[in-house]
Amino acid sequence: MSRLMYKAKCVLTVTFWAFVLLFIAYFTPMSVRYLEGFLPMSRCSQAPAEKLKLGNSIDASLDLWSRGDVQTCTDWGAPVIWDGMFDPDHYDQEHRKNHSSVSLTVFAVGRYLDAYLKAFLLSAERHFMEALPVTYYVFTDVPERVPDIHLGPGRSLKIVRVQRHSRWQDISMMRMRAIADAIESRIRHHSHYVFCFDVDQVFVGRFGSEALGDSVALLHAYYYHRPQSLYAYDRNPRSRAYMETGDFYYHAAVFGGSWRTVKNMTETCYQTIMKDKENQVEALWHDESHLNKYLWIHKPSKVLSPEYCWDRNIGYRGDIHVARLLWSEKKYGTLRVTE
Repeated sequence: MSRLMYKAKCVLTVTFWAFVLLFIAYFTPMSVRYLEGFLPMSRCSQAPAEKLKLGNSIDASLDLWSRGDVQTCTDWGAPVIWDGMFDPDHYDQEHRKNHSSVSLTVFAVGRYLDAYLKAFLLSAERHFMEALPVTYYVFTDVPERVPDIHLGPGRSLKIVRVQRHSRWQDISMMRMRAIADAIESRIRHHSHYVFCFDVDQVFVGRFGSEALGDSVALLHAYYYHRPQSLYAYDRNPRSRAYMETGDFYYHAAVFGGSWRTVKNMTETCYQTIMKDKENQVEALWHDESHLNKYLWIHKPSKVLSPEYCWDRNIGYRGDIHVARLLWSEKKYGTLRVTE
């Protein structure tokens, strides 16, 4: 009995100090939040002899056991992509053989266009899907201000005019319908895959064909080490984005997949957003909350690690060996105002 009491006391002590660390990390300046990195991630449950249950034949080349420090697959058999798990040349060669092509969508509305778009596009030309044909779709309310960027072979840029909304929350949520409409009218006729990005970020390393899949989600850099009880799910039962539990917390700054899947994803999120509007409800994190609900019900076939969208303000993390896309400096005080 005394041994059981001792073990129980040890478990309670460890749990207590874990939550103390999280409290300090969350309520103190961002530079201290690296303490969360000491909390271990789950591990891939598959045995070395097992093959991935989802994904394409190219993903069979992934070395899930090259990274013992992080979770490299999900409970439903989808890979979680980290540096060191894949051969970039192999992925590029296979996708070229398959004649894969990609559309990139990005919203640059109001002041966001002048503040971020040029740097985003220039960096994408250097690092995004370098081996494949890419079409950029810039959604904006001011087409005449889109910068003239020199594009490489096989790259093109198309501008889609969108309505200006007075609230940034509405801009964020209404992009779901705009993306779905663009896929139906244009993208599906020439691109196999679609990736959707926020504009206030910049590519700094390879964001390549290893990221392609039927349904692709991104682990949020601020949540991937936290206990699920601290995920920022919408807890309001009146919202269509309501979640009691989930698998991970996904970041809406990056998502993608085949054009069919992304069309269904964005259409579904738009429909649930509009249902909330009818009921005078707004999800906690707007389109991101609805995206998390969708990806909980419709499991992604591939998950990207936080290296695919990292914020250096988090501080040092031993499991982030390379940054591929970085958050730009946020200027919400001047950008998120009614124009």
